Amino acid sequence: MKIRPVILCGGAGTRLWPNTKKHQAKQFIDFGNWTLLGKTLERVKTPIFDAPIISTNAKYLKQVKQHLKKHKIRKFKIVLEPAKRNTAPAILSTALIKDIPNEQPLMFLAADHLIEKVGLFNKAIKKNQKKLTQNNIFIFGIKPTIPSSEFGYFLTRNNKVTKFVEKPKETKAKQIISKKGYWNSGMFYLRKDSIINNFKKYQPNVYRNCNKAVTKAKYKNNVYYLNKQSFTKATAKSFDYAILEKTKDINAIKLDIPWSDLGSWKEICKMYGRNKRQYFKKKNIFHRPWGSYVNLFNGKEFLIKELFVKSKGILSLQKHHHRAEHWVVTQGKPKITLNKKYFIMKPDETIFIPLGAVHRIENPYKKPVKIIEAQIGSILKETDIVRFKDVYGRVKSK
Repeated sequence: MKIRPVILCGGAGTRLWPNTKKHQAKQFIDFGNWTLLGKTLERVKTPIFDAPIISTNAKYLKQVKQHLKKHKIRKFKIVLEPAKRNTAPAILSTALIKDIPNEQPLMFLAADHLIEKVGLFNKAIKKNQKKLTQNNIFIFGIKPTIPSSEFGYFLTRNNKVTKFVEKPKETKAKQIISKKGYWNSGMFYLRKDSIINNFKKYQPNVYRNCNKAVTKAKYKNNVYYLNKQSFTKATAKSFDYAILEKTKDINAIKLDIPWSDLGSWKEICKMYGRNKRQYFKKKNIFHRPWGSYVNLFNGKEFLIKELFVKSKGILSLQKHHHRAEHWVVTQGKPKITLNKKYFIMKPDETIFIPLGAVHRIENPYKKPVKIIEAQIGSILKETDIVRFKDVYGRVKSK
């Protein structure tokens, strides 16, 4: 039996756009002729997978259909949530649709994860298929590259999950990693009957209402429109909280592959830093007295740059009216001014420059400084620079 991939595609992406009402959902952002949903759809086109099921909501239906068409996926099912109820009802409702047999293996994937070395990932899925039972759950752990506070973790004993830790502080994350803890990727692998059995046991309310929402659903053009009256009665809970923290039968599939949920501008900057060769164009290099910068990608209301600050180079003390900035240092030790604070940054450190904040980058050392910068805002041009001081005489005297 082939594995049925279920793609959870309902996230709003508010973490990236905290002050914007009209934000883009992360899975649909164009990062340079590709989107995270597009990459996820390409991943499930291998022979081990059956036709995908996409769980989303009415707001995103048009974009999901456009992606399916673009990636030439003709066989699919879409399960449409009539209201936000977190991941537990979303996961259960997709599993309950009638064209999935009871012993069908289901692989739940987030629409907004970037996974590299896909071959290793799919190999791990196939390898563990025979171990699936009517009760157990497999979750995918990613070997941490840094003690990040942006991800959840889990600990294991003999590949059985013993403990989950929700987004710990960095010092706690270091302790978890020293105990061989893994990032919780939020990807689950289990059979349909295991989902049903676990929900019946631990979340009878969610099971009862989701079952009614699916039974009473309207079906048209490959889309299940879940019954709103029943679905909204299901308790809003995450799958982690509803099931994973209650059941004892969880196995870990541990992977050492590049993975990110691109959930912060820091992660997005790092992704562009890793792949800058494919975005680099000579015509996008601009020389300045302090060094140079290259525009790597101009997206919708965001711009990614790489700054090169030569030894003793000093940018002007400045602010912006229309944009905020996120910086990730990739080389050297820049001296940063942020309003009335001064500090030295090191490689892999990150800083947020809020809209209107007075800031400056200096390179007091011999080694050049490199910074990947994400500008976020409505105007992303050089005209949006208000200079206060400049060693190269670019401040106009009044």
